[in-house]
Amino acid sequence: MTTVAFLGPQGTFTHQAVLTWAATNVTQGKAASPTLLPLTSVPAVFTAVATGQAACGIVAIESSVEGYVVPTVDALLASDDVVAVDEVVLPISFDAFVLPGHGPLTQATAHPHGLAQVTRFIAAHNLTPVPAASNAAACRDLTSNQVAFGPSLCGTLYSLETLAQGVEDYASARTRFLVIARRDDAPAALEAARTSHDGAWRTMLAITPTLTGPGVLARVTTAFGARRVNMSSLVTRPLKAAARQYAFAVTFDTAPWEPAARALISDLLAAGDSLKTLGVYPADPAEGGLDGVLPANVPAASVTTTDDNASLDRALLW
Repeated sequence: MTTVAFLGPQGTFTHQAVLTWAATNVTQGKAASPTLLPLTSVPAVFTAVATGQAACGIVAIESSVEGYVVPTVDALLASDDVVAVDEVVLPISFDAFVLPGHGPLTQATAHPHGLAQVTRFIAAHNLTPVPAASNAAACRDLTSNQVAFGPSLCGTLYSLETLAQGVEDYASARTRFLVIARRDDAPAALEAARTSHDGAWRTMLAITPTLTGPGVLARVTTAFGARRVNMSSLVTRPLKAAARQYAFAVTFDTAPWEPAARALISDLLAAGDSLKTLGVYPADPAEGGLDGVLPANVPAASVTTTDDNASLDRALLW
């Protein structure tokens, strides 16, 4: 039976992602119901997979509200033995929980990413934020003066009273999770996935330029444009204990075995860059681009060419 490691305790959104991923794989006949292994941190999940304690792990990689989950990006960059091979995208909704017979409510507790997604509720109730290791840990360790935020299943798991449902600031919030496996096991897993998935793929690639200075990032992005490979995101992470030296964690919208991607990777290698594939997985069809239409929630005070000169001067400081 497959063992799946995840950030615990039970009741985290990652736990919910595990259940979603497992249900899909069981339904499609790809795997039996897994044994769940809740752990205390993202690095612990990577270690469990690398050492064989778990066959795979599931970790959050990006919140549509808070952006990339830095510990996961750093763990992917640092790991010799672990790579992402699948993705789970989960709609995120927070309920507010209290202890039965609670006292005066003065604090709000959740994972820092969770607290950032319920700021309106916190402000409306004049609560002081108190970060927790996870949303489920906040619910499990709830005290009589606190409101905890987490998925609805936490209410049942920890015998809590639901103060309010759906209290998130953004009703359409989503979090992306990656399924990680041992690198040596990845080719077989991806080959099996290719037989059942005929849609688009995404790749995460670590690029560490050998030479730094003006134009380095422009050279890298130009290489993508020249091979017509769409770069959908780029995260810059410092190399640990090395001042002003960085690795780029880039996501692009094709698989590394496709001809254009292979040519792009060859170009980057020829330029002297150090490369490592961090993940390859089927793309969620709902994760599309803007298609030329600006969303309503662009950064506040942004301008376009249709704005007047005073607005342009104020926004651009030119």
